[in-house]
Amino acid sequence: MGKILIVVGLVDVLVGLVMQFAPQALSWFGKLPGDIRYEKGNMKFFFPITTMILVGVGISLLVKFFGR
Repeated sequence: MGKILIVVGLVDVLVGLVMQFAPQALSWFGKLPGDIRYEKGNMKFFFPITTMILVGVGISLLVKFFGR
């Protein structure tokens, strides 16, 4: 459990640094094909299904790689 928390923390810090100093590097995040976006009047609905699948696969790979 400790290893997982350390890896998650390091990834979180890296993503934070990228967002701070190079925000254009993650401009694709949430705008992938398959992400559902619906706007009508002043109502907006956004469901990033493709982005969530990619994040889930990435987290699974990290856990598998660092978990053993």
